[in-house]
Amino acid sequence: MLRIVTLTLVGALLLGASSLSAASESAAMNRTNPLLTPSALPFLAPPFDKIKDSDFQPALEAGMKRQLAEVEKIANNPAPPTFRNTLVALEKSGQMLTRVNQVFNVLTGANTDPELQKVQEQEAPKLAASQDAIYLNARLFKRIQTIYNERNKLKLDPESQRLIEYYHQQFVLAGAKLSPANKTKLKKLNEEEASLSAKFVNQLLAGTKAGALVVNDKSELAGLSRGELDAAAQAAKARGLKGEWVIPLQNTTQQPALRSLTDRATREKLFEASWTRTERGDANDTRATIAKLAELRAQKAKLLGYPDFAAWKLQDQMAKTPAAVEDFLNKLIPAATHKAREEAAEIQQVINRDGGKFKLQPWDWELYAQQVRKQKYDLDESQIKPYFELNRVLKDGVFYAAHELYGLTFKERHDLPVWQPDVRVFEVYDYNGKPLGLFYCDYFKRDNKSGGAWMDNMVTQSKLLGQKPVIYNVANFTKPAPGQPALISFDDVTTMFHEFGHALHGFFASQEYPSLSGTAVARDFVEFPSQFNEHWALNPKVLAHYAINYKTGRPMPQELVDKIKKAATFNKGYDMTELLAAADLDMQWHMLPASAPPQNVDQFETEALKKTHLDLSQVPPRYRSSYFLHIWANGYDAGYYAYLWTEMLADDGYGWFQEHGGLTRANGQRFRDMILSRGNTEDLAKMYRDWRGHDPEIGPMLKDRGLQGD
Repeated sequence: MLRIVTLTLVGALLLGASSLSAASESAAMNRTNPLLTPSALPFLAPPFDKIKDSDFQPALEAGMKRQLAEVEKIANNPAPPTFRNTLVALEKSGQMLTRVNQVFNVLTGANTDPELQKVQEQEAPKLAASQDAIYLNARLFKRIQTIYNERNKLKLDPESQRLIEYYHQQFVLAGAKLSPANKTKLKKLNEEEASLSAKFVNQLLAGTKAGALVVNDKSELAGLSRGELDAAAQAAKARGLKGEWVIPLQNTTQQPALRSLTDRATREKLFEASWTRTERGDANDTRATIAKLAELRAQKAKLLGYPDFAAWKLQDQMAKTPAAVEDFLNKLIPAATHKAREEAAEIQQVINRDGGKFKLQPWDWELYAQQVRKQKYDLDESQIKPYFELNRVLKDGVFYAAHELYGLTFKERHDLPVWQPDVRVFEVYDYNGKPLGLFYCDYFKRDNKSGGAWMDNMVTQSKLLGQKPVIYNVANFTKPAPGQPALISFDDVTTMFHEFGHALHGFFASQEYPSLSGTAVARDFVEFPSQFNEHWALNPKVLAHYAINYKTGRPMPQELVDKIKKAATFNKGYDMTELLAAADLDMQWHMLPASAPPQNVDQFETEALKKTHLDLSQVPPRYRSSYFLHIWANGYDAGYYAYLWTEMLADDGYGWFQEHGGLTRANGQRFRDMILSRGNTEDLAKMYRDWRGHDPEIGPMLKDRGLQGD
């Protein structure tokens, strides 16, 4: 996942009383708050060792105040509007607020605490108002409209032309053409939406922590490996619990331990803990929050002249319309659900064979699916994990593939401060030996970390600003007990390759303007480089380089490699159906009209899945509405379909590599030159077509997932 920075164009409007009430106080803060001045560290890396929680609120508000002055100066410039005195000036504005906000996003996502959560909820509506102060500034938009009208006469380079089109579209979508009265209404809606999204994040984090399964009888955890038991004991110890074991929840509905737990009652408890984490009628219950968010978004869309939020949100995406998204999903649903039913029947046969007198339920699927996999392919997770030690996967797998394709090299640095001791830092060098940027990775789960995995920038590449990228990847892998190796599943391996695909998109950015740089592209394109990068995890040359048994030092035997490849389409009906169910829920929530009454969340979810024939009792959505972080707070609202859409791009695109010799420097360089380095500098469909030679085709996606024959 690409985590979306809170602000696209960082605006500024300080609501209420400022904490910078006096010039002397402001001057004192400038001397002591490390966030208010650019970092002196290499690549402008944040000085985490000097930053305190108490620095963020005054720094955010100082940044907003400064940006307001910069934007007002641009809007009130008496000189006729030009590309340079308006759009380039906007690109240079807000650097303090961007810097503070990017560091704030690191900590609130990966290492939060009550003080930061409080700041998050207090500042969210102010930051939303900051955007509105820019996008709804009539004088500023008049200048942009003038430049847009004259764009064909300006004889600018293609990237500058794209910037004009980008700004005009973003301002129009943000309500720049509304009447003053409707702008006031929109501002109120935006502030309330931002507040509720921040509230949702904190409710979800608390609900996920509180929902962890606590066990006081070790026998209930039968089936877990010694390493998994030690990790559960360590998790309990971290919570101050003695003689107990804790299985923390990950962000998705299904939980990794369900693959191993042989006690059916324990499996059901763990599944229910996950399923109801934010539906317990307590302070962490998110249902009222998300119902109101959906209502606000529908009202905003109506105010902006669209039938629903999805129709508004998709204007600048590859899909363009909700109808196009629905058509795409409908092409996948029949094949995916048919395959899932076949898989369910196979699993039920195994249950019956083993004397189980019960009907397959969601909490049984993972355990018995592994038995089916072992039966059909003679393969189980315990055979695989010893070959996937995290550090080796990172250095000899993820980094190695990047070296073979793009010529990159990596050097670990221990002299740069980090936000938590588990975080590692690497300097990235280009094929010519020149420094490219910094890469931070934070892979282990913590109770104060949001679920899932993501990439983001701490510093965004821009030639205009003279900045090289500083990028981080975050995941939620189980941390081993002290002294034990960090052995991960092949799904985790794929996650590492995926998130580093996003990182490559950011590292290879070569844009003048930060608004168009790197990963600043449509949701239904941004996952393409990351999902494409997943393919290298099973490339024979790459796999042989990192799949080494941590005990023996021997490479994975070819027999086991063949089993993994043969099992590549295993459980894909389930995987696709749970993903389709989540994407469908997202679209249906955001296709509600403003006239719709407030929704009962559980009833809405049940009826939505039934409507599109995704209501398979054994296959729950990958995310329930009540813990769907992507769509209520992380910018994938009306956009979760992008994962499936970009799987189509990635699988079709990988076909080009297969047709042209696979893992070679020449192929990697061409992909870098035509895709990864281009940012948002041209129409994305054209960009893909120019590289691939044709529009994306859905066939390779269906074939790779075993959903259609050869």
